Amino acid sequence: MSGEFDGLAAVVTGAGSGIGLATARHLAARGARVAGLDLGIDGIPEGIAGFVADVTDDGAVRAGVAAAAERLGGIDILVNNAGIGAIGTVEANDDAEWHRVYDVNVVGLVRVTRAALPHLRRSGHAAIVNTCSIVAHAGLPDRALYSATKGAVQSLTAAMAADLVREGIRVNCVNPGTADTPWVRRLLDQTDDPDAEFAALQARQPTGRLVSAEEVAHAIAYLASPLASATTGTVLSVDGGMHGLRVRPKP
Repeated sequence: MSGEFDGLAAVVTGAGSGIGLATARHLAARGARVAGLDLGIDGIPEGIAGFVADVTDDGAVRAGVAAAAERLGGIDILVNNAGIGAIGTVEANDDAEWHRVYDVNVVGLVRVTRAALPHLRRSGHAAIVNTCSIVAHAGLPDRALYSATKGAVQSLTAAMAADLVREGIRVNCVNPGTADTPWVRRLLDQTDDPDAEFAALQARQPTGRLVSAEEVAHAIAYLASPLASATTGTVLSVDGGMHGLRVRPKP
């Protein structure tokens, strides 16, 4: 069965697990040729080309993107998904940690996009989708550093969309709510009571459950699809209603 991604090539960063892995699988299932970039490629399944690249290393990024483009025969879609988290208030993280998280979440996105743009410019269906977060527009406790980086990603998405629209390159972002991924589980493991924290996160969601990686992947695929050719500069929330709904607590 043909899909809307037939003939298109996609590169997904952070493709070894969580949202990145779900996205790579979903795009491939819908007809795209897919390459995944990550620090390690053991988690990237057969049928998806895996390339090792650290998004904080410009040389490694350029080499990984070039290798992916050669393997795929070009790049039509870029999913900037690689990212790391941080816990704490504005006082909690030292300068080195601020620089480290910004280097991955913001400058890393810049490095990958910069390397991919020459290939995207040769596509007739070019799309960039950035993985942002609910924290870009909702204040959550103990997420100061992480929120600052994702606020930057959301603003950068709009700026990139404006810069590239005349070149036929669409740029959008998804803002997941708290997703049940290995990355979130690792953050929970850093708390005093991971089970209680997990229950609190579920209760915070209007739907009463966390978002799944597959649900975010579907949203990314929608924004990347040629069927969304009139959509650019858009923020798509995939958060179980967390951003816009104010529901009463259960009695």
